[in-house]
Amino acid sequence: MKWTCAKCGRKFDRRDRDDHGIKPRNIDEYIAAQDEKLRPALREVRAVLRNALPEAEERISWSMPTYWKGRNLIHFAASKKHLGIYPGDEAIAAFAKELADYDTGKGTIRLSYEQPLPADLIRKIAEWCLEKHAK
Repeated sequence: MKWTCAKCGRKFDRRDRDDHGIKPRNIDEYIAAQDEKLRPALREVRAVLRNALPEAEERISWSMPTYWKGRNLIHFAASKKHLGIYPGDEAIAAFAKELADYDTGKGTIRLSYEQPLPADLIRKIAEWCLEKHAK
């Protein structure tokens, strides 16, 4: 039997399922909605991106914190096992040597919550994305 979420009205097969029906309106709400132990890493990434991209607009796109200037430049997001940075395929290729020790995939960098954040590398990638894609 399905149950109905009181917050969003969506029906779910399992009662223990997280409600993904409520979308954050901004990055503050996104971070506040995450597990408390993940918030410091999210705040740190946000600070790095704000400093690297001071003229970019912060917004939520694809349900992720995003930095935008004429187009989406870079996203980040929390998952249970890692913090994801999403600069796109071209950035992953351009920084392949520097990313050799990290778990990467199509347009994705997966960072362990257990390791120090590579802030300088994230800043360089963000600045590259701005230079390459900003309009």
